[in-house]
Amino acid sequence: MPSTTTATTSRKSTTRRTTTARTKTPDAVSLLRADHKLVAGLFEQFEKSRSTAKKKQLVAQICLELTVHAQVEEEIFYPEVQAALKDKELVPEARVEHQSIKDLIAAVEGVEPGGEDYDAKVKVMSEWVKHHVKEEQNEMFPKAKKSGLDMAELGERILQRKQELMAQEQAKH
Repeated sequence: MPSTTTATTSRKSTTRRTTTARTKTPDAVSLLRADHKLVAGLFEQFEKSRSTAKKKQLVAQICLELTVHAQVEEEIFYPEVQAALKDKELVPEARVEHQSIKDLIAAVEGVEPGGEDYDAKVKVMSEWVKHHVKEEQNEMFPKAKKSGLDMAELGERILQRKQELMAQEQAKH
């Protein structure tokens, strides 16, 4: 009996080590959820801020985060999910929502904060993002997870592309 226990224990720790090594990069859904949480926090800070300089800094960060997030979803996540699910509804709708958000980004990016329109545009962008996030997290992500897609591999690709895009964006400024 003790040798069986030792073999089992040994196998479990080997499995655990392999799993730990493989999950150093979060899976695709975890990465995208983390982006959603980050941006939600930035929008909350914007709502509370009374400083024009702080609002400008927050909007710049929101625009950067949303631009990069949308691009990795459109380049990597959406095509994989659409193919795996044979989807004709979720992904096209998500792409249209992205375009609406991109239009709002264009309306506030690089613009000096001030006046009701600026804050209203950021507020509407926040509401669009919340709506989009809710649909992704409640509908698309659960279906994607059940689809058999390799979420760890997708996560690695998303993280790598996100790092490339962030570096490119920071080089512009």
